Parts: sequence; structure tokens; C-alpha cells
Amino acid sequence: MTGEDAHDRIRAPLALSFAVLIGVFSSLVTAPAAEGLYGAFLAALMLAIAANDARHYLIPNELTAAAFALALLRGAAVVPDAGVRALLWPVVRAVAVALPLLLLMLAYRHWRGRDGLGLGDVKLAAVCGAWLDLATAAAVIELAALLAIGAYVAAAVLQRKALRGTAFLPFGLFLAPSIWIGWLGETWYLNWFGGWPG
Repeated sequence: MTGEDAHDRIRAPLALSFAVLIGVFSSLVTAPAAEGLYGAFLAALMLAIAANDARHYLIPNELTAAAFALALLRGAAVVPDAGVRALLWPVVRAVAVALPLLLLMLAYRHWRGRDGLGLGDVKLAAVCGAWLDLATAAAVIELAALLAIGAYVAAAVLQRKALRGTAFLPFGLFLAPSIWIGWLGETWYLNWFGGWPG
């Protein structure tokens, strides 16, 4: 292992730890009480997903499941008297957001004979829907797509490489942090303009 590799192995965990601290702090400052804690856990999970996807091109099911379960727990806690109905809307939104991406994934695979979107990305989109309202979820997915394309083009220009339509991008690297950013935006808006229930 070269000295540069050793520095990279040290810098990556430090950068991730610093990002998690910023995410947790921002969540707790932006949202009051329990909502801030939910946001802090969301920030940590999304950053862990982003880091894993960037390094291994893989979104772990365990992290996605934890984020989805946290969304359900949050839904039940926000409206405790609603019972099962409190869990219904996050699930409905999750299906509404993930289903179009699943259909897109299958259509692209049928058309091109290869994957253009991974199943892990579809599951992460379900997490997006479980946490955010539909308008915010759509904006978050669009933001993540634009960031991914922008990062690819910028990297190609800096490295003086030709753009390729078959390039493989870790979409979770961009979608996961965008989900937390979407939560932060929604929470800030509700905190300042809509008020908190109870």
C-alpha cells in the first residue's frame, strides 16, 4: 500500500464522520424534539448508503430497510391516535414513488438488454416516498439525477475523457443525501410556516 492509498483510507472515514456530524447537528437545529432525532438518524443512514454506493456500487438492504422502518415509526409517532392509518400514507407514497422507477428499470432492461437503474435505487426511491410528500419526492429524484449527470460530465471534462452513454453511475450516492435534503427543506418549511402538530 502506497502512502497516498493510506492517506485515502484515513481521509474517507474522517470525511464521512464529519458529514454525519453536520447532518445530525443540522437536523437537531432545524427540527424540534423527536422530529430532529428522526432527521438525525435519517442523515446518518443516508450518508452511510451514499458512501457504500460510491465505494461498492451497492445499496445495502439493511440500511434501506432501517430507513424505511424509521419512516413508519415516525409516521406512527406524529399521529399516534391514527393507528394503522398512520402507517398507510408513508407506504402509499413509497409505492407511488418506487413503482414508476421500477417500471422504468424493467423497460430499459427490456429495450437495451442491460440495467440502467438498479433495484437498490428503486428501494431507495421507496424510502424517499415514505419520508417525503409526493411533490418533494419528485423534486428530490430530479435533483439527484441532475447532480449525477453534472458530476459525470464534470469528471469527464476534468479527466479529458469522452462522454459515454453506457457509463455506470452510483445513483444512490446522489439520491440518498438528496432525500435528507428534501426532509430538511420540508421540515424547515413546516417549522417556519406550518407549525408542528401538538
